[in-house]
Amino acid sequence: MKGNQTVGLIVICGATASGKSGLAIALAQKLKSVILSADSRQVYREFDIGTAKPTVAERQLIPHYLIDICNPTETLTVADYQQQTQTLINDFHHKTSSPPLLVGGTGLYIKAIVQGMKIPRVAPQPELRSQLSSLGQTQLYAMLQQVDLTATEKIHPNDPVRTLRALEVFYVTGRPISEQQGENPPAYPILQIGLDCDRTQLTKRIAQRTEQMIAAGWEAEVKTLIEKYGSELPLLDTLGYREMKQYLAGDISLNQAKELTVLHTRQFAKRQRTWFRAYPAIEWFDADQPDLLKKVWQRVQEFIEIL
Repeated sequence: MKGNQTVGLIVICGATASGKSGLAIALAQKLKSVILSADSRQVYREFDIGTAKPTVAERQLIPHYLIDICNPTETLTVADYQQQTQTLINDFHHKTSSPPLLVGGTGLYIKAIVQGMKIPRVAPQPELRSQLSSLGQTQLYAMLQQVDLTATEKIHPNDPVRTLRALEVFYVTGRPISEQQGENPPAYPILQIGLDCDRTQLTKRIAQRTEQMIAAGWEAEVKTLIEKYGSELPLLDTLGYREMKQYLAGDISLNQAKELTVLHTRQFAKRQRTWFRAYPAIEWFDADQPDLLKKVWQRVQEFIEIL
């Protein structure tokens, strides 16, 4: 390596249950490096089993960062995540000669780092949103066309979430969201490794992991969270937790909760694959090949040699 300014970054991404964590731990051990999580639910404390958080034993093997960094009642924005991650990467680049590993399946988190997305730092404004929402999507979109025509070229007329966000940013900052967006890619080199596997095999992995979560005490975890925060907590309406919540409420059986979790996780994995496949810089590896670690390690060594 030619000095800490070119330490670089290694990304391990792909669909849920494709084996990213296991591969990342093995690579981090070889590199004597650290893992930065890119998972939008693992940032929250107490949501452990249902988010497939690395175990205590795994975290003792390799230092993990960006896990358990906020409370379930708080909201961590993509801008918050980006800022914290960029600071950590910068710190590691000055402290070590091994590239850190950015690992996870939240595409937007990875894009925020790899492409250096410019994100307007405007926190959600519940009161403003409530006032605007009452006007209806047709009127909101017409308002957005008046204040930020450029934004409407990228936002569909039937997309209330992005329409509302664009108006929110405009009214808080006085500047169109389109002027505040864009990209500022990092100067350091990045190797992006994607894990993929056959759809049938991925379904088996998802089903197996769901069973493991239940065996590890997932039901008790969800019950405790409901008792502590109430069933209306937004995080309890996310993948898996929603289904387990329905079971605990007596609306469905445990078997139905398992089947629905597998089905919805499979659908989510399909969306993740579609997202990641849109980025040509990602180098894909078959998650089920027996010599996966050997092949990825070979590619990592090639990457390190050019730094």
